[in-house]
Amino acid sequence: QVQLVESGGGSVQTGGSVRLSCAAAGYSLSTYCMGWFRQVPGKEREGVATINIYGGTRYADSVKGRFTISKDNAKNSLYLQMNSLKPEDTAMYYCAAGISGSGYCSNAHIQGGMNYWGKGTLVTISS
Repeated sequence: QVQLVESGGGSVQTGGSVRLSCAAAGYSLSTYCMGWFRQVPGKEREGVATINIYGGTRYADSVKGRFTISKDNAKNSLYLQMNSLKPEDTAMYYCAAGISGSGYCSNAHIQGGMNYWGKGTLVTISS
C-alpha cells in the first residue's frame, strides 16, 4: 500500500524559511513523478513544484527562485525547501506521487492528476 506522510510544517514569520519532508512507503518514489501542492480553504489546489525521475524540476511562477524541490531516492523521501516566505504562501501543503510511463511529469500531473496523496502539513506565514 502506497503511503505518503508529510512533515515540517509550522508557523514562521515573513521572510523566514521552512523545509517540508515527505516520507514514502510501499513503493519507490524514484519511479514516479513527485510533486508538492498547496491549498487554501475556499481556493483551488495549486501545483507548487514537481520533480521527475531524472531529477528535472518545474515550479509555479509564484514560487520560482524561492522554493526548491528535491528528493533522496536512498531515503525514499521528497523535500521542499521554502525560503523568503510570504503571507500568501500560507496553505496546507500536500505531497503527491503520479504514475508516469516516461518518467517525466506531464501537464496533467502538474495540474493535480496524481495517483497518491499525503494528508498534508500546514504552513502558516505571519506578517
